[in-house]
Amino acid sequence: MDNLFSHAAAAPDPEPEGGLEPVVFTVVVPGAVARAFVGFTEHTHLWWPLEDHSVYGAGSYVEFEENLILETADDGRTASWGTIDDWQPPLSFHASWHPGTQALWSTELRVAFRAVEGGTEVRLVQSGWEGAQDPAATRAEYQAGWPGVLAKFVRFMGGQTAE
Repeated sequence: MDNLFSHAAAAPDPEPEGGLEPVVFTVVVPGAVARAFVGFTEHTHLWWPLEDHSVYGAGSYVEFEENLILETADDGRTASWGTIDDWQPPLSFHASWHPGTQALWSTELRVAFRAVEGGTEVRLVQSGWEGAQDPAATRAEYQAGWPGVLAKFVRFMGGQTAE
């Protein structure tokens, strides 16, 4: 008798919902994994390009606070960028991601840190585009935006970028 589950092994991986692949970027920063994790999560206000990628612009402050990623304007207004639902320091975190929206929809953001020769690899994966008003355009904006944001992080951590 054939294996009852033999058909499962031949089945292709399911296509992403809506046909849109996750956005995936990987950078390497010098130093240990714990140092990279702290740099990314505790010192975000020092490297995040708020002038280009924020709700309130330059002069605001972004931080990981308890289970939220928050931006605070210089006048005290706050905007939630996401809710952290899996916190595994210094290896990874996972959050809903909805900067500047009321969280009626969000994407998923996972950032993972692992030791590699020469430092720490930081891998960012963003998915869940189907809830956006224009999923393809939203994905394209993040595909274009993350390289500049991550380049700032690499420079903050003392690494070299191709720019």
